[in-house]
Amino acid sequence: MSAVKKKSKVREYAETLVIALVIALFVRSFVVQAFKIPSSSMEPTLLVGDHILVNKFMYGIRIPVIGKKVFAFSKPRRGDVIVFIFPNDRSKDYIKRVIGLPGDQVEIRERKIYINDRLIEDPWGVFSSWGPSARDTYGPKMVPPNSLFVMGDNRDNSEDSRYWGYVPLDDVLGRAFIMYWSWDWRAPSLASKVRWKRIGSLIH
Repeated sequence: MSAVKKKSKVREYAETLVIALVIALFVRSFVVQAFKIPSSSMEPTLLVGDHILVNKFMYGIRIPVIGKKVFAFSKPRRGDVIVFIFPNDRSKDYIKRVIGLPGDQVEIRERKIYINDRLIEDPWGVFSSWGPSARDTYGPKMVPPNSLFVMGDNRDNSEDSRYWGYVPLDDVLGRAFIMYWSWDWRAPSLASKVRWKRIGSLIH
């Protein structure tokens, strides 16, 4: 009868740590990833200091290095809040709302959005200025194939597709779906810094 050799405690802990790290890396790369909101471009939907989770497999699994996607379960839809690689600086990730889909003709007239010459509902857009500005006019321009036209909900304070162009579908990292933490660093007291009512809120 052969004896079973026991592993040392150090080796057991090391193996457990390695497995945990591999699982964490897999989840972060292909399933879900946490992001922090650094700017006001998506207010009031997302506030500075909100911490969100992003579903990374919904639009397809993005293969590292080559950047191509496989096994897409769905495509981005108008109104989805997405995180993507910023086209003008690929070291940065941006978050905006999908407005125009591939092949759509997008036009903005007097703060109203027209897709393929039809006025669409826009319950997300908010404006802080009273009068019209250059931001309130755009197009008409057609969204290229395999690309998206995106905008921030805070229309007067968002650098988006109106200025730097379109988002390639392959650069979409995922869809934002829930807030797991919210911290207001500007609040006067420690007790008021946590926005308890926002924690656990779904992102629409």
